[in-house]
Amino acid sequence: MAKKSMIAREVKREKLVKKYAAKRAELKAIANDDSKTMEERFTARLKLAKLPRNSAPVRLHNRCQLTGRPHAYYRKLKISRIALRDLGSNGEIPGMVKSSW
Repeated sequence: MAKKSMIAREVKREKLVKKYAAKRAELKAIANDDSKTMEERFTARLKLAKLPRNSAPVRLHNRCQLTGRPHAYYRKLKISRIALRDLGSNGEIPGMVKSSW
C-alpha cells in the first residue's frame, strides 16, 4: 500500500490538471500560432509559465486504484500487477485463471 500522502498528492494533481486544462490549451494555441505577433506569443508563454506546475498533465503519474502502487501499472485495467494477481487468484476477474504447474 502506498503512502496516503502520495495518493492524495496525485488526486490533487488530477484536480489541477482538469481545472487548468482549457486555459492551458488556449495559451498553448496562442504561443504556437505563427500568425500572431512575437509579443503576443511571448506574453502567452509567460502566462503559461505562471500557471501552477502541477496543472501540467505531464506531471501526472499512473497509480493503482486499489493499492496506489506507481509501478507495474496496467493502463487498461488501472491496477498494478500485484493487485491483478490477487484478484485473479481470488477468482474476482472473469475469464482469468491462475496459472499453476
